[in-house]
Amino acid sequence: MIQIYDTTLRDGVQAEDISFLVEDKLRIVQKLDELGIAYVEGGWPGANPRDVEFFKEARNLSLKTAKIAAFGSTCHPNHTPDKDPVLQALLDAETPTVTIFGKTWDFHVREALRVPLEKNLEIIRDSIAWLKSHGREVFFDCEHFFNGFLANCNYALQVVKTAEEAGADCIVLCDTNGGMLPEQVAEIVRAVRAHTRAPLGIHAHNDSDTGVANSLAAVRNGATQVQGTINGYGERCGNANLCSIIPNIQLKMKIGCLPEGRLPQLKEVSRFVDELANLSHNKHQPYVGDSAFAHKGGIHVSAVQRNPETYEHVRPEVVGNAQRILVSDQAGKSNILGKAAEFGIDIDHETPQLRQILGTVKELESLGFAFEGAEASFELLMKRALGSYEPFFELIGFRLITENRGDGGETISEATIQLKVGDEVEHTAAIGNGPVNAMDKALRKALEPFYPHLREMDLIDFKVRVLAGHKGTAAKVRVLIESGDGEREWGTVGASENIIEASWTALVDSVEYKLLKDLERSRTVASH
Repeated sequence: MIQIYDTTLRDGVQAEDISFLVEDKLRIVQKLDELGIAYVEGGWPGANPRDVEFFKEARNLSLKTAKIAAFGSTCHPNHTPDKDPVLQALLDAETPTVTIFGKTWDFHVREALRVPLEKNLEIIRDSIAWLKSHGREVFFDCEHFFNGFLANCNYALQVVKTAEEAGADCIVLCDTNGGMLPEQVAEIVRAVRAHTRAPLGIHAHNDSDTGVANSLAAVRNGATQVQGTINGYGERCGNANLCSIIPNIQLKMKIGCLPEGRLPQLKEVSRFVDELANLSHNKHQPYVGDSAFAHKGGIHVSAVQRNPETYEHVRPEVVGNAQRILVSDQAGKSNILGKAAEFGIDIDHETPQLRQILGTVKELESLGFAFEGAEASFELLMKRALGSYEPFFELIGFRLITENRGDGGETISEATIQLKVGDEVEHTAAIGNGPVNAMDKALRKALEPFYPHLREMDLIDFKVRVLAGHKGTAAKVRVLIESGDGEREWGTVGASENIIEASWTALVDSVEYKLLKDLERSRTVASH
């Protein structure tokens, strides 16, 4: 069994244009746990307030598969481990697993660390042993290992031996500069495997576009842990992409790396993380991209309709994807049925509304909607189509005014909303520090007398993505809202050329989802 070690929340956020809130990171951890990832690296404790808060909140997560790891470095040359703030912060994070990196390239020891080679070995030995003495599972990342091995193999192997003797639970060989080729990785991993009995891991960067291939070469030659990121996020050109590594190991190499039955969640996790990162999904990404199993050419279409194996290297369903015949309306039903099962909605291929749901999804997607990371909106869509959902209120209309008198004062927004609950009409107004905040306040003000539980609900995050930047301020936008009530969190989506309309759509869905789940819970309690 290969251990999958995800470092999206630490290495991944070092990529340009990626920044996760604490709430984003917690949701991603839960999604990775559902996928069956063995280890999730949460960040560097003490490096910034966000990571400190994350590790504090992560203690409250109920995880079934994943262990959370805290990341840091070996102790400073001038400190003993018990006096080193980095190592102390790792313990304070209270994670079961700690990963530390150290120098393995003699060039870096002399030029960056500026200590004798033997002193570096002492630092590594003492840091690992001290963390082990405090009951932690310790992984040691050999920074720049492959460059170090090529420059001075004897010293690189000394580092490995030192880490093994100190008690490291896994020694991870890092292609930190991302410049190695698969045959180099294979040869070096074999050499290390012959030198140590300790479990080995691989941590590859993708600067030569070989991160996935290098990771697979390492596994083939004895590595039992693979580190990488969802969608290949990472500094410079990114890290090895787990969305390709996982199915390659499991399907092509026939080696287990996820619990049985979890692989079909892979595409959903890929899209979920993209949405929370506020990035467009790479439709051409292997395995999980929308185009990975899309067929357009006439010869290809004819062949795959007879036998998919003619132009598909695996069945798309095994990674949660779907075959798409670009001129057919049959593609996508399996995705709808899969989500229905997840939501506990009883439909099958014979359900009359299935085609309607599929058509609605396609139409909304053409308008800019995307339901990955917005599962609440998608569940509401399905239940509306099936007639199993009754709205909790009816909008009569709303008006929004944003005002700045130009006297140096703040800009304020006022929302006025008129809606109907049952036979009663509510007409309310509220002022907010922005248009969405004003709409949110006015909507709650109107509804809370009827649905007091709305007071439990908070808007956690609000993201806007421009979908057609070349149109400037006339561009269509997608709004993703994340909400929570202390027990669960959910995402909703809206899209329009008008950012207020898109925000309103996502906001109303977030409120209706809260009301729906409260109603379903009360019915369940009553039935028992």
